[in-house]
Amino acid sequence: MGVQIMQARASRREFVSRLLKEIPDALVVTGLGSASYDVFAAGDREGNFYLWGAMGGAAALGLGLALAQPERSVVVITGDGEQLMGIGTLATIGAKQPKNLSIVVLDNGHFGETGMQRSHSSLGTDLVAVARGFGIGNAQAVADLTDADVIARQIRERSGVAFIQVYIEADEPARALPPRDGPYVKNRFRSALGLKPF
Repeated sequence: MGVQIMQARASRREFVSRLLKEIPDALVVTGLGSASYDVFAAGDREGNFYLWGAMGGAAALGLGLALAQPERSVVVITGDGEQLMGIGTLATIGAKQPKNLSIVVLDNGHFGETGMQRSHSSLGTDLVAVARGFGIGNAQAVADLTDADVIARQIRERSGVAFIQVYIEADEPARALPPRDGPYVKNRFRSALGLKPF
């Protein structure tokens, strides 16, 4: 039985904007490329940690942050290609079960940063089934803007690790580039956590 791809697809930029509006206090880690552009376009803030050139590392960074900051909601917003690159991290997340971590995968079925080649999620890989197989019981696929409100409520409740695959349109909105200065992003984020820069 092959993966069932939802026909309906949300506007990725509108979905991200709506989600982030409802979780202003969440710590947000972005995957590289489009996810970073969308989070930045929704409004830059100290609690955003933008990854540049660290493909596959977003969920791992989010996991470490969630374990270190258990009283804060931690949200990883990434793409299907980036999550596929770091798929093994879901096994560790499933084993650790941080109640305050949510992984939001914006899935257009393509590797957007390398030329829009089809990704595995459009070739039969069921990311929700993979997440569940790794022990993440709250794994679901959505495709409507109103789903952002439900997801935001779950994030605020911090009642268990969640994996959300958001089927989005395979379009390319104008790029909104967040800061590319790594030390600046790191130290600003540390400040949001009440930590001193180093």
